[in-house]
Amino acid sequence: MSSSLTVSRRTVVAVFAAAVLGLGGGVAASAAPVSSAADIQAAPGAPWKRTELYFGASKPGGGEVSDAEFTAFSDKVITPAFPDGFTELAGRGQWRGSDGVITREKSRVIIVVYPFSDRDANREIEEIRSAYKKAFSQESVLRTDSVEKVSF
Repeated sequence: MSSSLTVSRRTVVAVFAAAVLGLGGGVAASAAPVSSAADIQAAPGAPWKRTELYFGASKPGGGEVSDAEFTAFSDKVITPAFPDGFTELAGRGQWRGSDGVITREKSRVIIVVYPFSDRDANREIEEIRSAYKKAFSQESVLRTDSVEKVSF
């Protein structure tokens, strides 16, 4: 993988993070050299899986999933699946549904990191997605997965 490709991906991630967090403004690519494999290996921590789930708040018949509704959903479905913890971020986003209509809406992002040894995580994550779609008549819950080096 070339260095320019790596910097390009980092720039995309930085812009995406700024958009999700509502930081606004421009994000400039760093001219600093990309970390070497030795630098990454020397950092503390171990490889873990990271999953992000993106929950849209617009309801098909109008209105939005309220803070109280999402908290109740989180307490009932997400917390039992990941009692060791997760992070919830509030955001705004847009997406094009299967009907071709672009919807701009409030959203919530749940970030979960878990060890590779957690054999139940994938099933639990899919159950969370299914439960949200069913509870709030959603067409989709976006899921992204990556591997991160984690240290506590």
